[in-house]
Amino acid sequence: MKHAKFKVLSCLLLLVLSTGCKKSGSGSSETGASPVANSPAATKPAPAPDSASAPAAAPASAPAPAAPAIPPPSFSAAQKLGMFAYAKNNQSSDQQLRDEYDCYTSVQQQTGIDPEAGPPSSPTAADIQAAQQQAAANAPEAQGGRVRGAARGALGGAALGAITGNAGRGAAVGATVGTVRGGRMQRAANEQSKEQAAEASGAQLQQQANQAKAAYNKQMATFKRGFSACMDAREYSVK
Repeated sequence: MKHAKFKVLSCLLLLVLSTGCKKSGSGSSETGASPVANSPAATKPAPAPDSASAPAAAPASAPAPAAPAIPPPSFSAAQKLGMFAYAKNNQSSDQQLRDEYDCYTSVQQQTGIDPEAGPPSSPTAADIQAAQQQAAANAPEAQGGRVRGAARGALGGAALGAITGNAGRGAAVGATVGTVRGGRMQRAANEQSKEQAAEASGAQLQQQANQAKAAYNKQMATFKRGFSACMDAREYSVK
C-alpha cells in the first residue's frame, strides 16, 4: 500500500516538473523573438539608391600604345667624316650609330656646313690652257711700231745719205729698214705681253683653287671639332 502511494507521488512530481520546464522554455522563446520582430531596422526596407544623384563611374582609360623603336642609321657618321668613335660606357652599336647621326645633323644645322659637298676640284691642264689662251687674246698689244720705226730709220738714213751726198735716197732706205725693224720689235713686244698674260692667268687660276681648298679644309676642321665635342658630351672618345 505504501509502495503504491510512493509511486503515485513520484509520478505527480515528475508531471509538475515537466510542466514547469515547458512553460519556462515557451516564455523565453517568445521573449527573445519579440525584439527582432518589433525592431524598426528589421521591418523598415532599405532606401533604393538615387540613380540621378549617384556619380557615373569613369570609364577605364586604355593604355597608351608604346612608341615604335626608331631603327638606327645604316651608316656611321664618324666614318663618313674619316673619324673613329669609341664608346666609354659600353653603349650598344645601335645606340652609337644614333648618337653619331644626331651629332652630325646637329653640327650641320649649327654651322651650315655640308660635309657631303666634297672638296673643290683642282683645275685640270685643259682648264689652265683655256684660261691662258683667253688671257693672251685679251692682252694689250702695242700699236704704231712700224710707223715709229720708219721715222727713226728715215732720220738715220738721211744722215747717212748726207755723208755720201744723197740724203734723199738715204732717208728712203732708212725708212724702209726702220719700218721692218719697228714691226719686228712690235711683234716681239706683243708676244711677250701675251706670254705674261697667259702665265699670270694660269697662276691666278691655281691660286684660286688653293684658296678654295684651304677654305674647305678650314670648314671641315670646324665641323669635326663640333662633332667631337657633341660625341664627347655623350660619353664617346672621337679621334
